[in-house]
Amino acid sequence: MDIYNLVSFVGIFVLMGLAWLVSANRRLMNWRVILWGVALQLLFGMLVFWTPGSRAVFEWLNAAVFKLLAVAQAGQKFLLGPLADPANTGGEFVLLLHYLPTIIFFAAVMSLLYYWRIMPLVVRGFAWVFTRLMRISGAESLCTASNIFVGIESATAVRPYINDMTRSELCTILTAGMATIASSVLMAYAGMLRDVFPEIAGHLISASILSAPAAIVMSKILLPEDGQPVTLGRSVKAYVEREPGAIASIISGAMAGVKLVVGICALLIAFLGLIALVDLALDAVGLLSLEELLGYVFRPVAAIIGVPWDDCAIAGELIGKRLVVTELVPYRELAGMIEAGKLSHPRSQVVIAYALCGFAHVASLAIFVGGIAALVPERRKDLASVGPRALLAATLACLMTGAVAGTFFLMR
Repeated sequence: MDIYNLVSFVGIFVLMGLAWLVSANRRLMNWRVILWGVALQLLFGMLVFWTPGSRAVFEWLNAAVFKLLAVAQAGQKFLLGPLADPANTGGEFVLLLHYLPTIIFFAAVMSLLYYWRIMPLVVRGFAWVFTRLMRISGAESLCTASNIFVGIESATAVRPYINDMTRSELCTILTAGMATIASSVLMAYAGMLRDVFPEIAGHLISASILSAPAAIVMSKILLPEDGQPVTLGRSVKAYVEREPGAIASIISGAMAGVKLVVGICALLIAFLGLIALVDLALDAVGLLSLEELLGYVFRPVAAIIGVPWDDCAIAGELIGKRLVVTELVPYRELAGMIEAGKLSHPRSQVVIAYALCGFAHVASLAIFVGGIAALVPERRKDLASVGPRALLAATLACLMTGAVAGTFFLMR
């Protein structure tokens, strides 16, 4: 171990302290939720990084994910022909051609796994752990567990319970949605980074799992429970609209994947254009670009989670950029920085990869608030009011996940 492991460990509690400072009720802390949430993260971090044989598990996960990615490219090659191969686009990876189509394939796979009742079983297992150990409501446990694997659609699993949820529960399900990433998107990021970060798939999977209890902890610190949840301390059954057959589930999943890809493209076009507009305005008055400003603002945050100081400017810029333009752009830039040798320490790429692993950005807030409000229009005002706090909680949860990774990272 070195000093950075200790810095990351202390950073876990510094981040919780920052959340406490802006809590809606600093006197109403649920210590059972906080202690068990941190304990679960530390336990899983030890299993991932320190347990004998963990490297073999990572290698198996990477091999499995990348074999699936190779299978996913079959459809791309049929539709795009030679353009599906980066060698035929000047060696450059084109996001729309080489990465985003994999989302459609994995969305269809996940839908099929739900139809076969494989994923519901896994989700119930995670939800049972959260409910029993942290003693939160079964509804928010189930939604949080679902978010480890899927995105906004996780809210439909608890649709019958949302109308009666407390504001704290609403904050938790929003936070969990933004602090994690869907499996389909995770696979796309693994494809981006695999050439420069061979173990990325295993790390992204563990990051999404780690962020679930982190989301609960940060949410409950920022907006403590002051009501009486209907499903407190008991498991609930997921509300699932099951497709009539396997083929129908594949079609449904693929169509959902198409919507997700179109949504990602629309957000990137809109937000990258707006950032360019902001940079134009900043340059006109002689100020730094938005990226440079974010780098300065988030540099101390990167240091808190254990990124070596020489890499904190880069880490701060990537973390800040995720907040405004989605995690896809900083992951792509991270791959380029690793390839160019711009990071001075191997631990930096691990901590940054974990800290970026989440939908914690402005666009996602609109998607999750709007999506859940569509299910329960009568809770629209409550969702809108807790939304900004949930975004802050999700951002802190992702940073906490990065700090946990930094705590246990050892040079192999």
